[in-house]
Amino acid sequence: MSSKLYVGNLSFDSTEADLRELFGRHGTVESVAVITDRETGRPRGFAFVEMSEASAAQDAIRALDGNDFGGRNIKVNEAQDRRGGGGGGGGGRGGGGGRDRY
Repeated sequence: MSSKLYVGNLSFDSTEADLRELFGRHGTVESVAVITDRETGRPRGFAFVEMSEASAAQDAIRALDGNDFGGRNIKVNEAQDRRGGGGGGGGGRGGGGGRDRY
């Protein structure tokens, strides 16, 4: 079990300090990152919280997932690794002018 958590469905008013306080009730918070839009700088409605111990992270998941925070029912679960560099997409058929071989 990782100690890094994904927190989704956040109010756009939620701050790093708010999340640090909320998750701090369940253990030591190592870091909080509220994710923002690159172009506008506005929050995107999710964050990552890293707890110092996996047991504290598990406790936070059990206690907070689906609960109201800032007027919204937040989603809390273990963060997934972004292996492979992220981004991209593409593939599939159409639009490229290249040859598709199936």
